[in-house]
Amino acid sequence: MQDIFLSKEKKKYYELLSRQFPTIQDVSREIINLEAITNLPKGTEHFLSDVHGEHEAFVHILKNGSGVVRRKVEEIFGDALTEEEKKKFASLIYYPKETLFHMKQSKNKVDDVWYHQTLKQLVSVCREASSKYTRSKVRKALPKGFEYILEELLHEQENVENKQAYYDSILSTIIEVGQVEPFIIAISELIQRFAIDHLHIIGDIYDRGPGAHIILDTLMKYHSIDMQWGNHDIVWMGAYAGSLPCIANVIRVSMRYGNHELLEENYGINLLPLAKFAMQTYKYVEPSFMPKVISELNQKDALLIGQMHKAISIIMFKLEGHFIMRHPEYNIQNRLLLNFIDYDNDTINLDGETYKLDWFGSSTIDPKHPYELSNEEMEIVLKLKTSFMTNEKLKSHIDFMMLKGSIYLNYNNNLLFHGCIPTDEDGKFSRVTLDGGTYSGKALLDHYEKMLRSSYARRFEAVDDYDIDIFYYLWMGQYSSLFGKSVMKTFERYFIKDSITHKEYKNPYYKHYFSPVYCDRVFDEFRMNKKVSRIVNGHVPVQVGKGESPVKADGKLIVIDGGLSKAYQPVTNIAGYTLIYNSHGLLLATHEPFDSAKEAIDHNVDLISEISIIHKADHRVLVGETDIGKKLKEDINNLKILLRMYQKGIL
Repeated sequence: MQDIFLSKEKKKYYELLSRQFPTIQDVSREIINLEAITNLPKGTEHFLSDVHGEHEAFVHILKNGSGVVRRKVEEIFGDALTEEEKKKFASLIYYPKETLFHMKQSKNKVDDVWYHQTLKQLVSVCREASSKYTRSKVRKALPKGFEYILEELLHEQENVENKQAYYDSILSTIIEVGQVEPFIIAISELIQRFAIDHLHIIGDIYDRGPGAHIILDTLMKYHSIDMQWGNHDIVWMGAYAGSLPCIANVIRVSMRYGNHELLEENYGINLLPLAKFAMQTYKYVEPSFMPKVISELNQKDALLIGQMHKAISIIMFKLEGHFIMRHPEYNIQNRLLLNFIDYDNDTINLDGETYKLDWFGSSTIDPKHPYELSNEEMEIVLKLKTSFMTNEKLKSHIDFMMLKGSIYLNYNNNLLFHGCIPTDEDGKFSRVTLDGGTYSGKALLDHYEKMLRSSYARRFEAVDDYDIDIFYYLWMGQYSSLFGKSVMKTFERYFIKDSITHKEYKNPYYKHYFSPVYCDRVFDEFRMNKKVSRIVNGHVPVQVGKGESPVKADGKLIVIDGGLSKAYQPVTNIAGYTLIYNSHGLLLATHEPFDSAKEAIDHNVDLISEISIIHKADHRVLVGETDIGKKLKEDINNLKILLRMYQKGIL
């Protein structure tokens, strides 16, 4: 055995490590344990994007593991259960508490015999779902109060001679002492837990759907998660940080989709001053300001939302103008549209063309000083800023997103980011000047994140919006990796009928990402192995109905925005994707529309997912081949050095 030569710093490290493993036996046991873990099959990762507040479908996907749980039920029970029995059993796993209540209310036969049989079935599914994990990992996941019982049941073989009676006695005792329903709930949630080892959310939790707060509450309790921010997330983050244009935009989009309850009831944002101002100032509003979803609103409520929508939009255009004027380096002065309006003739000049405005005007815009907020508007904005920045629930959600989120992530050879890498027409990464430096590719995304985190950390010290303007730039800027377009045409869509003015041109990234050569250039930029790596994006809905495939560049890039948001399902013709990466390879689950949790519970309706294989691994991928495995191997190597130090008497 070779001699060990260590620097003082290294020796100090091993001295500290020896406190955790003070004997040869301790070190040896840990080496054996870690070596065993590296030879297990890798855990299953699920990738979702563009959830957009669709909480019922999203939560159901987590509960059924994008169809994984239903397939395990099928594999285990096959013809032993009828299709209807398997549907009911799967529904019990997804919604145990609600399903048990519903069964008893509907006078289904729920007796000790049913309980005993159901417990055996649940244990069988849980045993299969946990089989790829170490006993230590399973033990840590066991629900408190049932740890010992579940560990016994999961690792007992009930069909082995002399064990049947022992196994049955445990189940009978659970029923006898009145703990069967809490146990069913606990083991069902454990099955859900084992179906997904790690969850990736690739942007856009907020906007459009009504339940972003429920989604974030769910994620905050989730066992293992990361997220990559989307443009709709970043504008909410900016709103909490105190960015005035972000605040106006968050309210504008919420009004557009009739989601005032998300702001008022769920986050407690006080919209009353805005409502009073809007009713007094805008008696009539253009049709473009009426909420997109008005089926559940009466005419009076819909009109009020439309009035508030227009009021906050005009405020937003003014605040956006100040943002543009604060940052000449962004080169978007051509978006100072209020300067280009002929207020006498209700026309606007865009790029040398004159267009008629389809609007009732705004009494709050002074043609000589169009970006000056009225006293009432300023008072409303400042009250809203206080309401956002002092909101504890919003703070908890945004803090969580900052903790678990990032602009991009390289995880197990998959490069995850929501939108794009800003790219020029020739396929080279765009060079962008920020803070006196010029950045492109990976360095640009790194600098964006650095600016975001710095601005967020100093949000209460910000003198004015300049210090936190990076949030709004990433919402709408030309070189934003989250927005991915040259310009945002919000004003044109509201006030100009000619649709030619509505066109928003995508960043050239979306032209080049079909090319394997371009994707390899991205992998080189991020120092990844281009032979095995993939890019996973969201942001742009895949138009499945028009024949578009989510898989690009010979499998090097996958877009997983399949329209989980109901607003985009007419575009995608499906209801979302889940990308699944397990030890056998990459799968894509294509989801059909999901009605509601109530429908699932009352009628055993599942979210149907069609599974397709994107890539089949040539061998079963082990933990040792993952990012976690690489860290474990480093730990093993350090422990082996410590072992040698013990054996040589160095420590």
